[in-house]
Amino acid sequence: MLENDISYKIRGAAFEVNSSLGPGLLESVYENALACELRHMGLAVRSQVGLPASYKEIRMDLGFRIDLLVNELVVVEIKSVEQLTDVHHKQLLTYLKLSNKRLGLLINFNSSSLNHSLVRIANGL
Repeated sequence: MLENDISYKIRGAAFEVNSSLGPGLLESVYENALACELRHMGLAVRSQVGLPASYKEIRMDLGFRIDLLVNELVVVEIKSVEQLTDVHHKQLLTYLKLSNKRLGLLINFNSSSLNHSLVRIANGL
Protein backbone atom coordinates (compact mmCIF):
# COMPACT_ATOMS: atom_id res chain seq x y z
CA MET A 1 0.00 0.00 0.00
CA LEU A 2 1.36 3.43 -0.96
CA GLU A 3 1.54 6.53 1.23
CA ASN A 4 -1.43 8.17 -0.51
CA ASP A 5 -3.65 5.12 0.12
CA ILE A 6 -2.60 5.03 3.77
CA SER A 7 -3.19 8.77 4.09
CA TYR A 8 -6.73 8.39 2.76
CA LYS A 9 -7.50 5.71 5.36
CA ILE A 10 -5.96 7.77 8.16
CA ARG A 11 -8.08 10.78 7.23
CA GLY A 12 -11.24 8.64 7.26
CA ALA A 13 -10.32 7.20 10.65
CA ALA A 14 -9.57 10.68 12.02
CA PHE A 15 -13.00 11.92 10.96
CA GLU A 16 -14.57 8.90 12.67
CA VAL A 17 -12.67 9.55 15.91
CA ASN A 18 -13.52 13.25 15.80
CA SER A 19 -17.22 12.52 15.21
CA SER A 20 -17.30 10.02 18.07
CA LEU A 21 -15.29 11.90 20.69
CA GLY A 22 -15.64 15.57 19.76
CA PRO A 23 -13.16 18.29 20.76
CA GLY A 24 -11.64 19.11 24.14
CA LEU A 25 -9.87 15.91 25.20
CA LEU A 26 -6.18 15.23 25.74
CA GLU A 27 -3.96 14.31 22.81
CA SER A 28 -3.35 10.88 24.31
CA VAL A 29 -7.06 10.05 24.09
CA TYR A 30 -7.18 10.88 20.38
CA GLU A 31 -3.89 9.08 19.75
CA ASN A 32 -5.16 5.86 21.31
CA ALA A 33 -8.56 6.08 19.63
CA LEU A 34 -7.01 6.75 16.22
CA ALA A 35 -4.53 3.89 16.64
CA CYS A 36 -7.41 1.58 17.55
CA GLU A 37 -9.44 2.70 14.52
CA LEU A 38 -6.47 2.23 12.16
CA ARG A 39 -5.68 -1.23 13.51
CA HIS A 40 -9.33 -2.13 13.05
CA MET A 41 -8.87 -1.16 9.38
CA GLY A 42 -5.98 -3.63 9.14
CA LEU A 43 -3.14 -1.11 9.20
CA ALA A 44 0.06 -1.60 11.19
CA VAL A 45 0.40 1.16 13.79
CA ARG A 46 3.21 1.96 16.18
CA SER A 47 2.69 4.58 18.90
CA GLN A 48 5.22 6.93 20.50
CA VAL A 49 8.07 5.83 18.23
CA GLY A 50 11.44 7.09 19.43
CA LEU A 51 13.18 9.41 17.01
CA PRO A 52 16.87 10.17 17.52
CA ALA A 53 18.51 13.27 16.08
CA SER A 54 22.06 13.51 14.77
CA TYR A 55 24.46 16.39 14.85
CA LYS A 56 27.85 16.09 13.14
CA GLU A 57 27.54 12.30 13.21
CA ILE A 58 26.71 12.26 16.91
CA ARG A 59 23.48 10.43 17.68
CA MET A 60 21.36 12.17 20.30
CA ASP A 61 18.45 10.36 21.93
CA LEU A 62 16.59 13.40 23.18
CA GLY A 63 13.11 12.06 23.65
CA PHE A 64 11.58 13.06 20.31
CA ARG A 65 8.56 10.84 19.65
CA ILE A 66 6.43 10.24 16.60
CA ASP A 67 2.82 10.00 17.82
CA LEU A 68 1.83 7.36 15.27
CA LEU A 69 3.76 5.62 12.50
CA VAL A 70 1.41 3.85 10.12
CA ASN A 71 2.61 0.94 7.98
CA GLU A 72 6.16 2.24 8.57
CA LEU A 73 5.44 4.90 5.92
CA VAL A 74 3.22 7.72 7.21
CA VAL A 75 3.95 9.87 10.28
CA VAL A 76 0.93 11.17 12.19
CA GLU A 77 1.35 14.07 14.60
CA ILE A 78 -1.67 14.61 16.83
CA LYS A 79 -2.56 17.87 18.53
CA SER A 80 -5.38 19.07 20.74
CA VAL A 81 -4.79 22.81 20.70
CA GLU A 82 -6.81 25.96 20.17
CA GLN A 83 -5.23 26.51 16.75
CA LEU A 84 -2.42 24.98 14.69
CA THR A 85 0.55 27.30 14.31
CA ASP A 86 3.58 27.40 12.05
CA VAL A 87 5.70 25.61 14.65
CA HIS A 88 3.38 22.56 14.51
CA HIS A 89 3.90 22.32 10.75
CA LYS A 90 7.66 22.69 11.16
CA GLN A 91 7.73 20.03 13.86
CA LEU A 92 6.11 17.47 11.58
CA LEU A 93 8.40 18.36 8.69
CA THR A 94 11.42 17.94 10.97
CA TYR A 95 10.10 14.56 12.13
CA LEU A 96 9.70 13.51 8.49
CA LYS A 97 13.28 14.52 7.75
CA LEU A 98 14.70 12.82 10.85
CA SER A 99 12.79 9.60 10.15
CA ASN A 100 13.45 9.71 6.39
CA LYS A 101 9.71 9.43 5.64
CA ARG A 102 7.96 11.12 2.75
CA LEU A 103 4.47 11.85 4.10
CA GLY A 104 2.95 13.07 7.34
CA LEU A 105 -0.42 14.18 8.64
CA LEU A 106 -0.88 16.86 11.27
CA ILE A 107 -4.26 16.50 12.96
CA ASN A 108 -5.75 18.93 15.49
CA PHE A 109 -8.65 17.21 17.22
CA ASN A 110 -9.59 20.28 19.27
CA SER A 111 -11.86 21.44 16.49
CA SER A 112 -15.54 20.99 15.74
CA SER A 113 -14.58 20.11 12.16
CA LEU A 114 -11.39 18.53 10.88
CA ASN A 115 -11.76 20.08 7.43
CA HIS A 116 -9.28 22.86 8.29
CA SER A 117 -7.50 21.04 11.12
CA LEU A 118 -6.01 18.15 9.18
CA VAL A 119 -2.90 19.03 7.22
CA ARG A 120 -0.92 16.83 4.87
CA ILE A 121 2.81 17.57 4.73
CA ALA A 122 5.23 16.03 2.24
CA ASN A 123 8.99 15.74 2.62
CA GLY A 124 10.86 16.12 -0.65
CA LEU A 125 13.68 13.98 0.77
